[in-house]
Amino acid sequence: MYYENNWESLNSRPVPKWFGDAKIGIFITYGLYSVPAFTQRGQYAEWYGQMITYDGHAAQDFHRRTYGEKFKYEDFVGMFKAELFDPDQWAELFQKSGAKYTNLISKYHDGFCMYKTPYAYQWNSVDVGPHRDIVGEFKKSIEKTDVKFGVYHSIYEWTHPLYLKNPEEFSTEHLIPMMKEMIEKYQPWTLFTDGEWDHPSNVWHSTDFLQWLYNESSVKDTIVVNDRWGKETRGELGGYYTTEYGTIGNGKEITDFTRPYEECRGFGSSFGYNRIERTEDYLTPKQVLVTLCDLVSKGGNLLINVGPAADGTIPVIMEERLLQMGKWLEVNGEAIYSSKVYDREGEAGVYYTQNNGNVYAILDMYPFGTKILEKVPYSEGLSATVLGCEDAPITVRDAGGKVELCFPAINPDDMKSEWLYTIRLENTEPNK
Repeated sequence: MYYENNWESLNSRPVPKWFGDAKIGIFITYGLYSVPAFTQRGQYAEWYGQMITYDGHAAQDFHRRTYGEKFKYEDFVGMFKAELFDPDQWAELFQKSGAKYTNLISKYHDGFCMYKTPYAYQWNSVDVGPHRDIVGEFKKSIEKTDVKFGVYHSIYEWTHPLYLKNPEEFSTEHLIPMMKEMIEKYQPWTLFTDGEWDHPSNVWHSTDFLQWLYNESSVKDTIVVNDRWGKETRGELGGYYTTEYGTIGNGKEITDFTRPYEECRGFGSSFGYNRIERTEDYLTPKQVLVTLCDLVSKGGNLLINVGPAADGTIPVIMEERLLQMGKWLEVNGEAIYSSKVYDREGEAGVYYTQNNGNVYAILDMYPFGTKILEKVPYSEGLSATVLGCEDAPITVRDAGGKVELCFPAINPDDMKSEWLYTIRLENTEPNK
């Protein structure tokens, strides 16, 4: 299939199937902003470089108090050492989390690159700072697992002289050549672009790049891209649709479910590590799983973020949440991976999926007693099993044409699952 240089043609490219089957990705927000790792609670710490220019902002006050009036954002490069960055440890953790793909930031809005490139001379992690190819090292490690390697790449740069002078020339002379070089150098499975909101896609020459990506690049058949290609494109144009903390932007939500979509968010309120966030700012293990199951039941993916500390370690609370998610998926993964929508609306406390001819009802608490599934019609021969408790039989009854499940009393210590509980329903009719 040859794709032409227009949105109608480019939008006709199917999102590669692997993405819809994967369901869970890890976003990795790591860069110079990881050194101060600060903003007021509820904001994005990775915006530190901009926030310190805002008069009266908490980050500006913190910066002057901590580093002094003359200390510039660029000076953090001397403090960014990544001395404990262990890509094998990252890869092992992400494998245990149950995630199937990653998006590592290759370049953020500050223009600093986490790999060596002539398009960011002396402003990348090899020439300065850690003197390490963070992207390349991570790619090598993650490819030892079954988790796919991918990248995030900002398309604008706060202080690049050419961008400030002429955004379109910046696009053609800097951005697009840079992205092409990066794609061919690292051959990622995902490309998550961002920073598109100041200009329409024609200023960014987005269709020029995507035509090359889909027709000529070495990853043309496998790469998955998002919808952040111009201020008019979110939820409308590009690859899969992306929400962020629940919205596309300006409060807009996903309404078109004909394309795959993904929610990206942190365990806390920030993507970059924010040292002043407290336990209550983070999702509980159950909230993480409810977020995941709600998205998957509607046909979406979850891209959950970790923000490493400047030294390259992943904060323990984030590591714990990833391991808790992975432990749950070991038991309940058949209801998640490669699943399809059964009933997008679901019902209170129940998230439905279907897979391999079975219907799954994921419950947000174990019902000691009976439970009627409002969305599943009763049929003769239907059987039900709690994943992780296969030896505990569930009685199935007809409740006016709906399925009523009668649960045995189970010692919680004998259950292999926590927080949410999955019922596998066999010999029932899946929805088309």
